[in-house]
Amino acid sequence: MNPIVIRMHERDNVAIVANDGGLPAGTALPAGGPTLREKVPQGHKVALAALAEGDEVRRYGVSIGRAARAIPAGSWVHERLLHMPQARGFDGLPVATVKPAPQPALDGHTFEGYRNPDGSVGTRNLLAITTTVQCVAGVVEHAVRRIEAELLPKYPHVDGVVALEHSYGCGVAIDAPDAPIPIRTVRHISLNPNFGGEVMVVSLGCEKLQPERLLPPGTVALIDERNVADVGASVGAGFDLVRLQDERHVGFQSMIDSIMTTAEQHLERLNARRRETVPASELVVGVQCGGSDAFSGVTANPAVGFAADLLVRAGATVMFSENTEVRDAVDQLTARAATPEVARAIVRELAWYDAYLARGQADRSANTTPGNKAGGLSNIVEKAMGSIVKSGSTPIAHVLPPGERLRRDQRGLVFAATPASDFICGTLQLAAGMNLHVFTTGRGTPYGLAECPVIKVATRSDLARRWHDMMDLNAGHIADGQATIEQTGWALFRLMLDVASGRRKTWAEHWKLHNALVLFNPAPVT
Repeated sequence: MNPIVIRMHERDNVAIVANDGGLPAGTALPAGGPTLREKVPQGHKVALAALAEGDEVRRYGVSIGRAARAIPAGSWVHERLLHMPQARGFDGLPVATVKPAPQPALDGHTFEGYRNPDGSVGTRNLLAITTTVQCVAGVVEHAVRRIEAELLPKYPHVDGVVALEHSYGCGVAIDAPDAPIPIRTVRHISLNPNFGGEVMVVSLGCEKLQPERLLPPGTVALIDERNVADVGASVGAGFDLVRLQDERHVGFQSMIDSIMTTAEQHLERLNARRRETVPASELVVGVQCGGSDAFSGVTANPAVGFAADLLVRAGATVMFSENTEVRDAVDQLTARAATPEVARAIVRELAWYDAYLARGQADRSANTTPGNKAGGLSNIVEKAMGSIVKSGSTPIAHVLPPGERLRRDQRGLVFAATPASDFICGTLQLAAGMNLHVFTTGRGTPYGLAECPVIKVATRSDLARRWHDMMDLNAGHIADGQATIEQTGWALFRLMLDVASGRRKTWAEHWKLHNALVLFNPAPVT
């Protein structure tokens, strides 16, 4: 076996083993490296030099911890041998100090999308049914099955129907200081570009989150003025409401009939829409990683970062997120801020999240999962260094608080401050206006969203082979020496345009692998 180890920076005193199955004890590492004292699993670190107790262990050119005891050269370096450093404070951070040379605009790239009344563009043409409270989920689920079976065949230009079901709406302190986060999240998901400006709401009637509070007048300005039949009730100017507790509903079937009749009106309008050629600048791409391993920061995330730079050069919007997975790179974030105001906003959001974790008697170290560690990531510091490279190299132009929606003028690279949880992050990026999602994984996850195409990028060729009908792109070729970061980044960029145009479905779409929407709710449950 030809041993392959990957060292990320010339200052690093550890490297990761790239070979499938790892390397056995006694293997002599290349380029005069040490001989392995023990078996080292794939993706795990090996000490390139002897480390004394207390010495810094460096990967990505930064300290990811200190040796808990003496570590001879050639040893397997794992989380039990490291003391994780404290998080850097927010004082004395570099502010807008990184000024990369401007890159030429990337013109001429287009996709086929659905133009909306507000000027935004969808990559899919979906009917979304918004719910105000979990109580109606079962009724809506039944109605969706009927709509799919009986109505969708009549409207072939509609891609599907999606129930925006969630666990919020009642039994919560709805006026608590942080309650606006889940409320505005549901509101803004209802306005996602992939729904064509058609807003339909199913309410119970007695819930705390009344439809008028969810979508008050003025929040649906993207919807053109029109006269719609009062099938259930029309609230404000722009969305239709079916309220299950209305007296006119006698029995379950009456509720279902009302939902289906309302849905058909929206389906008729959606079915009249056609794709048109639009510039790549209309893409709003959310990037995220889940089931990460030590290859995430070597292969998939750098390739995504390269593609993110291409998107920004094309005038598009790229959102990166995951508060706890960028917290240890806060100095890199503030240094890359386009302005001091952006740097202050980054600190504001991360400090708020530190306080949120502290209230729950947790800290950022709780982020790293058993799977992350099995994949070679010793702690959140190492994970953060590999996570942040998804954002590429362009300046951070904007910061978006959780649940907020991007404005049309907020283009470029955006830090959308969300929790790192796959489901919550994806939910909040949908609320921000994401019309295409890129998700990297090393351990493997069947994650998908019904509301938006999700392109899955494998960090390792072994995962791409085993999950050949679930991964859309194999970035493991970078570690194998069969492709470069640049080649893989361009391949991802072209794949995004194909998926956005509907020329290609992702595997998650093919198999209908859809995770639930999960709202971030720091307010008390009553």
